[in-house]
Formats: sequence, structure tokens, C-alpha cells
Amino acid sequence: FDDPFVDEDVAAEVVGREDFRAAGHRAQAESMVLLENRTVDGVPVVPLRPGLRLYVEGWPVEEAARLGVVVDDPVDADVAVVRLAPPFEPRDDLFLETVFHQGSLAYRPGLVARLREIARTTPLVVDADLERPALLDAFADVASVLVTHVGVSSAAFADVLSGAVVPRGRLPFEVPRSA
Repeated sequence: FDDPFVDEDVAAEVVGREDFRAAGHRAQAESMVLLENRTVDGVPVVPLRPGLRLYVEGWPVEEAARLGVVVDDPVDADVAVVRLAPPFEPRDDLFLETVFHQGSLAYRPGLVARLREIARTTPLVVDADLERPALLDAFADVASVLVTHVGVSSAAFADVLSGAVVPRGRLPFEVPRSA
């Protein structure tokens, strides 16, 4: 702010520099908030052990494959990893509603029921995007791991799950217990 003008000659050397990109990636991963990390057979679920069979939703298979073997059915998995988009109600009848998410903070009942079913067969890792507050109580009793973020890349998420980066984030706002 003190010097708002860009030195165009230096900009080409600074923008996209690898050390800056690495620092940004690490900052993303560290910003994740680990709310729950239960143990299975006396061992915390996260960090994930190498070579596990993973069932994934909402996370690119190529990122998940860095951590283990991706399977198509949660019954065949050692752990299920689900990244959730923020809950909202699509509307367009008021100013800016097509641009911003609004409405209920609750996840769809069908999604909640499906994730509860998955959690009956294998440990469940739930990563909730908190672009806006969400009602996480639907997963609190079934998720082995509950982690949140406010805009984190798939690669940064993989680094947290693998244990390469320890999440140090704090919630930026209160998460409501109920509607």
C-alpha cells in the first residue's frame, strides 16, 4: 500500500517464483482446521498410512493416488475420503443470489444418509469447505476425521492427509450446532 506501483522489470522475476509458490502451498495446507482425528485400533486415522485402499469423492483421483490405491466401492476401502462443497440453496430471485451462496447451512439429507452408510463400512474422512458456516453436526458422530478449510487445493489437502504438513488452522468463525 505504501508503494502501489509495480516495477515491471522485477515483476517477471517475482511472479510465480518457485519458493513463493512452495510457501503459498504450505500456507494453504497449514490453514486447514482439524476438528476430529479419532483412532482406529489405537492409531489416529490421520496421517494416513502409505498404500491404503482409498475410496474418494470430491477429490481428484490423481491426487488421492499419491497416497494409496483408489477403489470404486467404499466396501473395498481401508478409508473413505470425502470433500464436501459448502451447503446452499440455488436461487436467483434476489439481487446477487446467483453469485453468492445463500440459504440453508445444512447438508442434503440424502448426502448425510449416504455418508453415514459409508462410515458403517470403513473409517470416514470428511473435509468440509467452510466458504460459509455449515452444520457439521450431521457428521460429528460418524466421521473418524473431520477437517475444514476455506479454499485449499487438492494437493495441499493431500499433504495434510499424508502428514507432510500439520494443519494449524483455527476456525475463522463460529460453526453453529443447529439451524
